[in-house]
Amino acid sequence: MEREEDSLSARPALETEGLRFLHVTVGSLLASYGWYIVFSCIFLYVVFQKLSARLRALRQRQLERAAASVEPDVVVKRQEALAAARLKMQEELNAQVEKHKEKLKQLEEEKRRQKIEMWDSMQEGKSYKGNAKKPQEEDSPGPSTSSVVVKRKSDRKPLRGGGYNPLSGEGGGSCSWRPGRRGPSSGG
Repeated sequence: MEREEDSLSARPALETEGLRFLHVTVGSLLASYGWYIVFSCIFLYVVFQKLSARLRALRQRQLERAAASVEPDVVVKRQEALAAARLKMQEELNAQVEKHKEKLKQLEEEKRRQKIEMWDSMQEGKSYKGNAKKPQEEDSPGPSTSSVVVKRKSDRKPLRGGGYNPLSGEGGGSCSWRPGRRGPSSGG
């Protein structure tokens, strides 16, 4: 029995000695190169993540190319959809062009009508400026976005008196600035 106990007690001693050796070796390794190991693990993790994302995207592109080359129906449908979208945009553009042409035509008609009215009023001997402006005001009773409100200069109050000239040096009150002397300072 004593032999069995000795063999049992001897075995854990060997295991503890191995664990101590492992602990000392790993501990000294981590103490010497611990931060290098941590940063290199983080770097390898980031690089692995980037590469795995690129590899997944590359595989996806290869699968899409293979599917597109295998299925010509998909390519034809895609081209038809693209042509339909282009046709729709062209129709919208044509509609906008037609609206713009109609507006230009109306403006030209309005100018022609005003010129005719001015000519008629001049033939009758009336002032053509006042008559030309009245029909515009009657045609558009609401506020127009294209008309600009012109203010008369007599309505505004001048900011300074008429005799003020900032370059003359007069009329500035008690504040008069003069530049300093040129040349070296007279320190003695």
